[in-house]
Amino acid sequence: MDVVLYEFLIDVPRAAAIWSALLLLALTVLTVLVARPEREPTPAAPSPLPAGPDAAAGGPAGPEAAAGDPVGPDLADLRRYAEEVAVAAAGAAQTARRRRADWLTAQEEVETAWQAYDEAESAARRFAGAAALPLLATPHTPAEYAARERYLHRAAMAAYWRGDLSVRQLSDVFARRHGWDPRLHPVVQEAVLHRVVRDLRRADYRVAAERERVAWQDAEVAATAARSLAEEAYVAAERLRAAVRPVPVATRRMTGTVRTVTRWRPARVG
Repeated sequence: MDVVLYEFLIDVPRAAAIWSALLLLALTVLTVLVARPEREPTPAAPSPLPAGPDAAAGGPAGPEAAAGDPVGPDLADLRRYAEEVAVAAAGAAQTARRRRADWLTAQEEVETAWQAYDEAESAARRFAGAAALPLLATPHTPAEYAARERYLHRAAMAAYWRGDLSVRQLSDVFARRHGWDPRLHPVVQEAVLHRVVRDLRRADYRVAAERERVAWQDAEVAATAARSLAEEAYVAAERLRAAVRPVPVATRRMTGTVRTVTRWRPARVG
């Protein structure tokens, strides 16, 4: 009985120690399995093409050239587009300057036409007031009518050479059309002549004003087009400069390196 009790007291603690060690080992293994590392490679850069004649000459066949400045059709297209837009912008700017010069010329013509109309209007009012006054009585004889006709012809010719009458209006004077009557008193004839000149100057002013308005619209359209093309040319030039700007060597080397990122994830059961 003593021997059995002795064996029991010795073996029980030993067995408890063994089971404790086994339980601790199982917990450790389970912890490692639950939180085990996974290694996932990042997408690798495409492998460079085999070195050819361009690589030996320092061309774009090497890996640094492939990861550096863009070459080939893309860069050629960017350069060609930038050049075309620059040429178009220069032409648009020249057109805008020419349209503005035309508008300034038309504006001066409007001012000149207005001054001529204003002078003709003042003269017409002055002679209209004189014609309203009592006129000096003259004998109605053929000689008097011939003198009046000669006076009208001389006044009309002088107005024509000054540019106050057109060829058509001068022919109306000699043909006695459209209110031209050589039998009228010379004062009345002067009033009629200045009234015709005033109407002609007013028509010239309206034509000049319409021409100035059209020239101003053309200048505005040309200026807007020049600004738009200038902005587009600037953007195209910036895009081309950004395309041909050299890339740092460190960045080029990193583009061809496969980097491994280690992340901790829970273990997948099964």
